[in-house]
Amino acid sequence: MKKAPELKLVPTPGQTVGPFYGYALPYDKDNELVNQGHPNSVRLHGVVYDGKGEAIPDALLEIWQADEQGNVVSREGSLVRDGYTFTGWGRTAVDNAGHYTFTTVNPGATDQGKAPFIMLTVFARGLMNRLFTRIYLPEDTEALASDPLLSSLSEAERKTLIATREDDGSLRLDLRLQGEDETVFLAYPRES
Repeated sequence: MKKAPELKLVPTPGQTVGPFYGYALPYDKDNELVNQGHPNSVRLHGVVYDGKGEAIPDALLEIWQADEQGNVVSREGSLVRDGYTFTGWGRTAVDNAGHYTFTTVNPGATDQGKAPFIMLTVFARGLMNRLFTRIYLPEDTEALASDPLLSSLSEAERKTLIATREDDGSLRLDLRLQGEDETVFLAYPRES
């Protein structure tokens, strides 16, 4: 009997978003890290654009952040929103015009003098792997100026990571996946 040749399996790409996510990943109140009635709630929103400057209608975003005091929250039950427990994590799908929105709180600095930020992950069609970036709050200009990541970037690149505080107190940051004014995305070393 002839022995079958040994096959070497190759890992598949990290793509985890496809046409299935619209019904498999969203869950009730996934974009509400706090209830809209929370006294310190803030709206974080923007639009996701592709390299041609057109809105992407089928991206999925996740955020991770510290609470208002700068504590990195580690609580079980992120998928079960009870309206009271802040878990520091949320997920939302963009609408047909590429717009996303989260209801959260302004994160505090995790260490004295550090610039508060929100981690953001982007999943979208055409991406073989998710993209990581940060959203910085605009107010503490001294902390922003001394932030190691922001300090390593040009002025134009820094602007892609700092949200705008709107008149109603909400935060806005548009994401550009490619092209002019492309958002700065972060790379993390892979474990072997």
